[in-house]
Amino acid sequence: MVGTPQTAADAGRGAGSPDPATEAFLTHRNLLFTVAYELLGSAADAEDVLQETWLRWAGVDLGAVRDQRAYLVRIATRQALTRLRALGRRRESYVGPWLPEPLLTAPDVADDVALADSVSMAMLLVLETLGPTERAVFVLREVFDLGYDEIAEAVDKSPATVRQIAHRARAHVAARRPRRVVSAAETRTVLDAFRRAVETGDLQRLLDLLAPDVVLLGDGGGVKQAVLRPVVGADKVARLLAGGWGRVPGVTSLLPTQVNGSPALVIRLDGELDTVLAVHVDDGRIGGLYAVRNPEKLSHMARETRLSR
Repeated sequence: MVGTPQTAADAGRGAGSPDPATEAFLTHRNLLFTVAYELLGSAADAEDVLQETWLRWAGVDLGAVRDQRAYLVRIATRQALTRLRALGRRRESYVGPWLPEPLLTAPDVADDVALADSVSMAMLLVLETLGPTERAVFVLREVFDLGYDEIAEAVDKSPATVRQIAHRARAHVAARRPRRVVSAAETRTVLDAFRRAVETGDLQRLLDLLAPDVVLLGDGGGVKQAVLRPVVGADKVARLLAGGWGRVPGVTSLLPTQVNGSPALVIRLDGELDTVLAVHVDDGRIGGLYAVRNPEKLSHMARETRLSR
């Protein structure tokens, strides 16, 4: 079995200085993972894309590469697009709502406001409404600031076509994305109040904290119990939460953490990670609640993931 890119890089370190191909890959590894994750919404699939990118990069003649970063991003984007098209068919048979795989992120991700916004649960769900090529063009242009010529090579389109796609994708995202970027401090304040209200079953406080059109999504993947359809409206969501986690036997507590660059909560049941609860806050109220319970999606909550642009 071929080792993962990180394994290959570790092997390079053991032999002294890494070879040029390994060194270049290591330099841009976090960037490549971030690109793949934003295109796929899945850390596991992003890791597979890194593996495929490494295998192709290891056979490249570096002397013919003018810009290593752009070349690596191009390989990763193409691999991610192939995988994204296949995943779209699989997700059609997914049990209940599909949510992105949450990441336990390092504190420096929150410091880059644009990066944190681009990997937030709310934004990743907006990106899910784009077609694969539109998603790649939007991410590469708006998040990673690649030139149209570089993007054109990555998605096999002409620069003129890429400009048109970028314009359509921007308009599509602008109509659906959160109205404004909320600071981590504001989110943390609202989340702390929300946590106390859930733990005490304070229905009125929950109603005060939830936006009238709040949406609760749950992802159990058919393995864990979760709402199979979106729960919409403050009254329905508040009543569901008021009799929920705070009173379930075995629940230690709702613990604050950092998920996808933003404050979030984790719920432990008998000491084991059970649920990751991400939120979207707008104008001081919670407009989106995203509860990931599918065990297959919780593996990247065991250690921090470093993202970069």
